[in-house]
Amino acid sequence: MRILRWLVALQQKRSALIATALILLAAICGCAESSSPLVAAAEPADSSAKAAPAEVSDSSETLKTGTDVPDPDRPGLDWPQFLGPQGTGISKEQGNLAGFDQDGPPVAWTKEIGEGYSAPSIRGRRLVVHHRIRNENVIECLDAVTGDSLWRHFDPTNFRDPYGYSGGPRCSPLLTDELCYTLGAGGLLSCLELKTGNPVWQLRLPEKYDLPEAFFGIGCTPILFNDLLIVLVGGQPDDGVVAFDSKTGEEVWHAVGKPTWDGAETESGQTYRWTGEEQVVGYSSPIVAKIHGESHLLCLMRQGLVSLDPKTGKERFHYWFRARVHQSVNAARPVVIGDRVLLSAAYRTGSALLQVANAQGEPNELDKDSYNVLWRDRRNLLAHWTTPIAVGNYAYGFSGRHESEGELRCVDLKTGDVVWSIDGSEDAADGGDDSYSYFGRGSMIYVEPEDKWMILGERGLLTLATLSQDGYKELARTMAPGISYPAWAAPVLARGRLYLRDKDTLLCLDLRVVKAGE
Repeated sequence: MRILRWLVALQQKRSALIATALILLAAICGCAESSSPLVAAAEPADSSAKAAPAEVSDSSETLKTGTDVPDPDRPGLDWPQFLGPQGTGISKEQGNLAGFDQDGPPVAWTKEIGEGYSAPSIRGRRLVVHHRIRNENVIECLDAVTGDSLWRHFDPTNFRDPYGYSGGPRCSPLLTDELCYTLGAGGLLSCLELKTGNPVWQLRLPEKYDLPEAFFGIGCTPILFNDLLIVLVGGQPDDGVVAFDSKTGEEVWHAVGKPTWDGAETESGQTYRWTGEEQVVGYSSPIVAKIHGESHLLCLMRQGLVSLDPKTGKERFHYWFRARVHQSVNAARPVVIGDRVLLSAAYRTGSALLQVANAQGEPNELDKDSYNVLWRDRRNLLAHWTTPIAVGNYAYGFSGRHESEGELRCVDLKTGDVVWSIDGSEDAADGGDDSYSYFGRGSMIYVEPEDKWMILGERGLLTLATLSQDGYKELARTMAPGISYPAWAAPVLARGRLYLRDKDTLLCLDLRVVKAGE
């Protein structure tokens, strides 16, 4: 095991050196953002021409094999967006989660799909997965129970990841009763009819906004707030966050960029000067939460956290939070615990816990649109892309930039201290096929009514466990059949079925079925 992990770490260091060389090459060619942000601001690009009403792409195509499906076959809850109904990775679904042996839960179905890191989403009996086959992005609707295809929508794409990663979508579909929203890595924002796959409107963000080149393409999943589709567009000079009319694709408001960060104080105490060339967003998806009775649109941008009024885009507050090195991203979503907001990122960034002030000016007699930093720690929890999950006074999350560094950690929210950490190998059975019997940079779902966690390692290790401040207690372990590295898409749970995705496979496991004789 030690030799294997050493080899994995060696390969990752080699890849990191290559990535660094590519970044330097991009900087030399003028394709990367300035490595010296503390300089006088450049003249911003003309922002007077905003996005026109969106239209359907002339080159799109929809193929239907059947649009009608029966009602769901069992009780349970939908998983209609990234990280579930509340966007937190927490499931409220009730019903026994059957244990399993080394063979794992029964396989309901498996399907070969195209490339990408996008997790599927489920509304009723319709599952939508966004993937790429050769030079086409495919938005595909399946029967969530059988895996049968209902319709497919195709759009041409020429996106190439600058560092050689998958060229497929990163963002998860967003589903309502009638509509399906997707965002491709190249910036194609689409609204389709969920029942038929017919396009309602589409918008090519790079054609409408001034988008600096991103490290790995576009990867922040949009969200809905009332009739607004909120997208972290990342445009210069102040189109970082854009709200669109969800029915038409017309822009309603835009915010965040130079007015937010120019002149902001960094953690080192220096004053940031906007250049007009920097990236504005990373890979953290936004979330709306009620705090002290007010709706906060929380967006972890490239430079840090911004809270906006989701109705108008008016800023409530911002907080500098980013790595000190250029080649870095913020990717985990903000976690809201009452009036506190937990932020975490890799690249030696660590975590911070903020407390939002209330209408009476607390804490510390601050204005209601402000905050207090409860603690800041660069080493306790370094979430690369998996959003931590808070339960009570503790947060559980994966820490580590590289696979060989990946650990599942428990952090005390009161102090920021690490209570415990594991890499997943401590409970591995001897022998067998557990060649990669550790989590790496895993992902997870907390099934709250059951007080159980489904945990997926990035090479397909799947465990059922309970987590508390007292430690990790494993209830079951298996290697998910057909799932291999990189299993980076977040797992999905709907009506007792667990959906897992890797680079070319979509797997459905039935967690409610108990095998004969058990």
